[in-house]
Amino acid sequence: MISIGNIILPDFPLLLAPMEDVSDPPFRAVCKDNGADLMYTEFISSEGLIRNAIKSQRKLDIFDYERPIGIQIFGGDEEAMALSAAIVDTVNPDLLDINFGCPVKKVVCKGAGAGVLKDIELMVRLTAAVVKNSKLPVTVKTRLGWDDESKNIETVAERLQDVGIKALSIHGRTRAQMYKGEADWRLIAKVKENPRIKIPIFGNGDIDTPQKALEYKNRYGVDGIMIGRAAIGYPWIFREVKHFINTGELLAPPTVEERVLVCKKHLQRSIEWKGPTVGMLEMRRHYANYLKGLPGIKEYRGKLVTLKEYDEIVAVLDEVETKYAGFEFSNAPIGNPAAENAELDHFQRKFVVKNKA
Repeated sequence: MISIGNIILPDFPLLLAPMEDVSDPPFRAVCKDNGADLMYTEFISSEGLIRNAIKSQRKLDIFDYERPIGIQIFGGDEEAMALSAAIVDTVNPDLLDINFGCPVKKVVCKGAGAGVLKDIELMVRLTAAVVKNSKLPVTVKTRLGWDDESKNIETVAERLQDVGIKALSIHGRTRAQMYKGEADWRLIAKVKENPRIKIPIFGNGDIDTPQKALEYKNRYGVDGIMIGRAAIGYPWIFREVKHFINTGELLAPPTVEERVLVCKKHLQRSIEWKGPTVGMLEMRRHYANYLKGLPGIKEYRGKLVTLKEYDEIVAVLDEVETKYAGFEFSNAPIGNPAAENAELDHFQRKFVVKNKA
């Protein structure tokens, strides 16, 4: 078992990464249904929290079925981080996470997120302020460093453990890389191998197949894996990874029927949480991922991102389910062009004649 403070997780837990404009309660719900062991909210601005900004306050919404759940905050000011930590305590999540990894310019320019990677002393002070002002286990998500010349994660891990964090998630890229290139897990492994490090170390970056998850588990020795982009529109990645690690066998990909069912559930939860107008609008970013790999799906995607009535959207999803009934997906990595081409060939052989009839 893996412990983060008083939180007990299974051996080699799978974590859902906090992703801005993605990791909201509706998305987290479908990931939890499919095996995510620990999830986080979207990151929340410490300045926004202490100003009572509506958008920031909204992100504090958590539900019992999500537990264990962590709320993630970011900022570059010690007082604001301390005050926001106290605010987070009031909604009773299971842990509080600090974002020192977001690479986007609007966050970095404020001296927050990955912007803090250039100043280890500030990172330590910010973390200490949060630990001091929260009763929750405090964790951190960060990157290897600012750029190739300043990969300081080994020092950072020791310093943050010393001021009281209970776990560390490391994305295997620098801020300069953004999300480009291949994630380098070698430094993550060095942190885990450091005899001074006693807290759980979770690896993040490029895990998009069960095979890669098992390979990285064995090669780099991390305590668990955090999955981000691969879960967007494909929450089944969690159950597939678990099954492969436990059995060495690949689960069959979800059927068209299951994809449509989960997409509808996601849509319904989005409407319940955000209201019909915003709920349907913000769901539009997910349809392409749920239906990825279905040949000739462009027409249906076009309808789904323009329709404004719930019944009309559901009718299109029902039509997709009927048209592609029996379509067999491959186990190739999500988004792999070779896989999509193979699926197209399969579809043409098996279904084109049927649909022209």
